[in-house]
Amino acid sequence: MEIQTNTVFKAIRTISLFLLFFGSNTANLIASGIQSNLSDSITFTQYKGKVSDSKNRRELNFATISLLGTNISTITNSEGEFSIKIPIGKINGQLMLSYIGYKNKVINLKELKAENNLIILDPYNIALNEVIVSTNDAELLLKKVLQKREMNYSEDQNLMTGFYRETIKKRKTYVSLSESVVEIEKQPYISNTNDFIQLFKGRKNTDYNKLDTLTFKLQGGPYNTIFLDIMKYPTIIFTENPLANYTFSLENNTQIDNRKVFVLSFKQRPQITEPLYFGKLYIDTESLAVISATFNLNVENRKAVSNMVTKKKPVGAEVYPTIATYQINYRESNGKWIFGYSRGDIIFRVNWDRKLFNTTYESTIELAVTDWKKGFNDLKKSTEKLRQNVIMIDKVSNFADSEFWGEFNIIEPEKSIETAIKKIQKRM
Repeated sequence: MEIQTNTVFKAIRTISLFLLFFGSNTANLIASGIQSNLSDSITFTQYKGKVSDSKNRRELNFATISLLGTNISTITNSEGEFSIKIPIGKINGQLMLSYIGYKNKVINLKELKAENNLIILDPYNIALNEVIVSTNDAELLLKKVLQKREMNYSEDQNLMTGFYRETIKKRKTYVSLSESVVEIEKQPYISNTNDFIQLFKGRKNTDYNKLDTLTFKLQGGPYNTIFLDIMKYPTIIFTENPLANYTFSLENNTQIDNRKVFVLSFKQRPQITEPLYFGKLYIDTESLAVISATFNLNVENRKAVSNMVTKKKPVGAEVYPTIATYQINYRESNGKWIFGYSRGDIIFRVNWDRKLFNTTYESTIELAVTDWKKGFNDLKKSTEKLRQNVIMIDKVSNFADSEFWGEFNIIEPEKSIETAIKKIQKRM
């Protein structure tokens, strides 16, 4: 028997993102290899460190780190840690670090050590006038943002290299980990054609013994994260008539990448019964481009959300999300904005009839673009492109040593993931 759940929540109706299978399966770690389409022979220098607040030393998670003059970049993890690999020919370059509400910082690579670098960012402390506007002003701002969407975002086909990670935790224990380097054929924002993704290399581990009689799999892989690009796929949040479904308000301005930014909040109207979203759009005050967004699914109506996300389930099981949060960041190049990073964190609860305790599963998906260039590989016609319903832990089957990724930039793993990886390597 199986449970299928769809966490796009009717925004994109053609793809199921999460898949749960029930059964008594057990399995050992599969360690057959999948070969990379790229060479690992490029020489690089790696830098590791942590990004923190200058005042309280709080770690700054998901800060952007980029090599100036290139499209090479990475993201700090949830603990503020990063690693970035720089081609040997560019080690005289500079890194720029940026974070919402903080001043940008530029650092010469020559000033960094190989490891244990501590980089502090200063909060944007210039006094900002409180923005007091009417509802009509906030709604007018949204209309202008949508009107300028095609003007503000890339008109080109772009070939991106990205690092994708998905994890599943049962309570506090990791039971599944999948990581992949992927190639993304990002279509122009003015095009109605969907983006395409191809696998370079990947690794995974699933501990079915810890899953007991429940096998939880995520369906959709990196497509889950690429479809969070709300400027390419605005119906993720905003339906055909967003003003009828949402109320909008403006909060205090902030700063991103030394740009003044409007903060436009939204939430579904109280008379709307279908679960929608609430969150914030960060909008560049000059171009009116959305350069970042955070949003959550409204999960208050448990029955309605369960009906939306559950297609099939075993008798006696109730499955519903208790938290669903999302984030999307864009990067600017030559006056145009383009997808840079996205993440989703979803907590599912499984209740069984005649059982005293329920089971909680936490799934995280994230994709960071680490490099890109204009062009395409015509993945639409490629037999090697991933399907939109791909299950990555079934697609990749290699868990290798720490040098597995070669010159590819990846998201530094959190301590708990790092510990899980070390345990897997010891078993290998």
